[in-house]
Amino acid sequence: MTENGLSHIHRFVPATAPNLPPLLLLHGTGGDENDLLGLGQQLSPGAALLSPRGKVLENGMPRFFRRLSEGVFDEDDVRHRASELAHFVQEARQAYGLEAPVAIGFSNGANIAAALLYRHPDVLAGAMLLRAMVPLAETPAGGLQGKPVLLLSGGMDPIVPADNAARLASALSTAGADVTHEVLPSGHGLTRMDLELAKTWMAKRA
Repeated sequence: MTENGLSHIHRFVPATAPNLPPLLLLHGTGGDENDLLGLGQQLSPGAALLSPRGKVLENGMPRFFRRLSEGVFDEDDVRHRASELAHFVQEARQAYGLEAPVAIGFSNGANIAAALLYRHPDVLAGAMLLRAMVPLAETPAGGLQGKPVLLLSGGMDPIVPADNAARLASALSTAGADVTHEVLPSGHGLTRMDLELAKTWMAKRA
């Protein structure tokens, strides 16, 4: 299903297994609402999947917020789009009868998921941040006590500097999140090791 009158174009796949947290799937630059459905099904078979399309276009490619250049974000737009996405999640929870979701974000999608944790911590039950960067210069306001967060970084990632990912992990931990940060021998793309670590982490959320 796609729009259903909600504020983001999206796909929704109903749950086929009981008692699994729904997944909020957030694509990378140039992706869309279909990109991470297969990943979501692998990570938590039978979970409900909610996958919105980013509203910002960069050279025709969907994103979740504007950037000024590679790795330099328009922070006013990050804050605006995070609030917009938080509103969509609340809409979708009412429309589809969902609990708070666990976000699964890749690259730009991971960055907007991190912004949700910074700005709207109650929206998510947890988050898996795949190749994420610090989304905002401000630190999280708190409210993340015990919230599970998996951050998977690439040690050879040409886009996300190692110190940036480490700062993100530290900021979320300071705000109370239960952060697991793994640095893998990979670049910006996902590997089989990412999938195995992600599946193990997700199994603990069931």
